[in-house]
Amino acid sequence: MASHPEDTAQKSGLSLEEKATIRSICREVEDDPARMMDILLRVQDRFRCISAPAMDVIAEATGLSRIAVEGVASFYAFFSSEPKGRVTIRLCDDIIDRFSGLASVTAAFENALSITVGETTPDGAFSLEYTPCIGLCDQAPAAMVNDLVVTNLTAERVHEIVAALKAGAPPEEVLVDRYAERTPYQRAKEMVSNNIRHAGPVLLGPVPEDAGLEAAVETGPAQIIRTLETSGLRGCGGAGFPTGRKWRAAAATEADRRFVICNADEGEPGTFKDRVLLTERPHLVFEGMTIAARAIGAKEGIIYLRGEYVYLRDLLEEVLADRRNRGLLGPAIMGVDGFDFDIRLQLGAGAYICGEEGALISSCEGLPGEPKTRPPFPVTRGYLGCPTVVNNVETLCHAARILGTGAQWFAGMGTKDSPGTKLFSVSGDCLNPGIYELPYGVSIRDLLEMVGAEDAAAVLVGGPSGTMIARDTFDRRLAFDDLATGGAVVVFNGDRNILEIVEYYMSFFVHESCGYCTPCRVGNVFLQKAIGKFRKGLANPSDIAYLRDLSDTIIETSRCGLGMTSPNPILSTLENFPLVYSAVAKPSADRTRATFDIQSAIENARQLAKRRSHIYDRDFTK
Repeated sequence: MASHPEDTAQKSGLSLEEKATIRSICREVEDDPARMMDILLRVQDRFRCISAPAMDVIAEATGLSRIAVEGVASFYAFFSSEPKGRVTIRLCDDIIDRFSGLASVTAAFENALSITVGETTPDGAFSLEYTPCIGLCDQAPAAMVNDLVVTNLTAERVHEIVAALKAGAPPEEVLVDRYAERTPYQRAKEMVSNNIRHAGPVLLGPVPEDAGLEAAVETGPAQIIRTLETSGLRGCGGAGFPTGRKWRAAAATEADRRFVICNADEGEPGTFKDRVLLTERPHLVFEGMTIAARAIGAKEGIIYLRGEYVYLRDLLEEVLADRRNRGLLGPAIMGVDGFDFDIRLQLGAGAYICGEEGALISSCEGLPGEPKTRPPFPVTRGYLGCPTVVNNVETLCHAARILGTGAQWFAGMGTKDSPGTKLFSVSGDCLNPGIYELPYGVSIRDLLEMVGAEDAAAVLVGGPSGTMIARDTFDRRLAFDDLATGGAVVVFNGDRNILEIVEYYMSFFVHESCGYCTPCRVGNVFLQKAIGKFRKGLANPSDIAYLRDLSDTIIETSRCGLGMTSPNPILSTLENFPLVYSAVAKPSADRTRATFDIQSAIENARQLAKRRSHIYDRDFTK
């Protein structure tokens, strides 16, 4: 006897209406598998999970295998195969939040909700979980509540929030006063203080509207690139690659399609400068993208917004719509025939690795955020195999200002090898955390005086993938030829435990590794375990050499920047705080090292990466 369609739907775990909803979501992006992130985000939002039956429907609609869809859905932290609460609360678990009272905030949430972190209430109303840095270190402890954020949390504030949510008030009304009456910009400002402590002349001072774009239209593509090269502008994400050279390479590559991508996935713990630019200078960001498009001949652009900044999505979409209405995006920009360019917003879903440009491109293509093998480089073969320029928010803003004001003006600030100004995200043990726009070349000591951190004992420059320095090197300067940084400056006073900080950052890298290559996936677990031995007083002096040797191996053999920089918390503290390690490393009585179980050490890495190793897994071939 033939089965009824409704019976078949029920057996699949989805009703006919639910299946139709998922198919409609896929059709909104023309069933394009490259738009998998958008599909999964909308399914997660609609159903509070991406179930196995939902993956089947998505696979059928997009022409992919079920395993391909599951590979993407399982990669990103914000996707879940099990239903999340109608209100999902993600507590920022960054080290700064921990030092700012996260433990009491967590206890308050657990008490008010009668669940522990990692659980969902029996009625499906609330989920509570931890998440790494969400770009709010200057106002910690902080949390995401669905698509909104809340800062400067206290136990008292937690009880007020939960009481209002339990009474039936939506998060929007609880976290933003008069939410419905406010513009997207006003909502963002209500939730988050931008803490602009020092506005420099380039990005945070007065900015003429679209002066750079007007100049770009008048001068043409070749002159745009020459101007950037003359200015000396270097990428502001930390690596410092010359921006003009990158644009020239993309423009010189023969292709029918080219792309400009704005990397707004600043996931480095301690970094939040791009968050401020996206809020206060969104027009300048899109102006910079449009200038880049003019320079390389691109007609399509993407701004990749980290999932933690979802609260800015409405603001950015509003600005994009305004620019289209004024002829600054779309066909014939500023009346110039053939100058056609538009931008779409791509939201991420919680993956630190997507800050790496290859992983970011993979994510934009609807794939797991795994780095791409290089060469080829994105400027010759990037998004969808086409020449692609990827620059971060700050770099694109600088490019727009340079075109509008002049290369010599920009080059006259900073230092010879590091021209211009830099936005520094300062957080931690200081009186005035926030954003400081200063010329390159400022010393750590001068910056600490500005931020009110005279008692600083250690400063982390560039986030955990950067360098931790001690008091005796505070005269070093923030510039590419000394302390290069993407912008993060985290201050720690003498009460902080250096090894606790290092162990936290190593656990962060273990969690955020994409799992593709063994050195990063397994090696960082070994480093984390070894630091744990030092903290417990179980380390031998020979363990110091072990840390150095293993770190060097991970750096030399990892596939991408995450593995190449993940040992930095250990290497820089070994160099600048050697007594911290030697003081706790004691020779054992029998001159043997503590036993080490390699299998238990890498178990967490197996579970996180969903991969096994030819070398370390005994049953790999079974």
